[in-house]
Amino acid sequence: MPAVSDTSPILGLAIIGHLNLLQEQFGEIYIPQAVLAELKVNENFHGASVIQDALTTGWLKAKDIQNKPLAQSLFLELDQGEAEAITLAMDLGVDMIVMDEKIGRERARGLGLKTVGVLGVLLTAKKQGRISSLKDAMMALRNEVGFFISDDLYRQILAQAGE
Repeated sequence: MPAVSDTSPILGLAIIGHLNLLQEQFGEIYIPQAVLAELKVNENFHGASVIQDALTTGWLKAKDIQNKPLAQSLFLELDQGEAEAITLAMDLGVDMIVMDEKIGRERARGLGLKTVGVLGVLLTAKKQGRISSLKDAMMALRNEVGFFISDDLYRQILAQAGE
């Protein structure tokens, strides 16, 4: 089942060495041009080469959005990457979007899309035996990426994973 992704899940997973989890869970990941621009794959940062490899091998696919009025209306509340990711999902008829930002997820669900964030991807991977330690992955997100995870959410996710 393909999905559309916003920037932060791709970037976060690439930096901590787990970008492959998106391919394993969804097969193909589509991103709008705004997300491709935000990823800055031609710059030298930890994880950029992994993202470039995903684009080259073809499971990460950049696409142009079609419904520009929808993107413009979403852009009133969301950043361009989020607005275009939701629009691309609607354009392609893909019902799953990988996005971490709360308002973006709310808008996506309001349009009938299913949402999952980077923590949900990691939790699924742990349950499937694809990663050995959810705790290590979440700590890497916090320390290497600067990803905010509240202490309550951190404990809740670890409990769901049985760690």
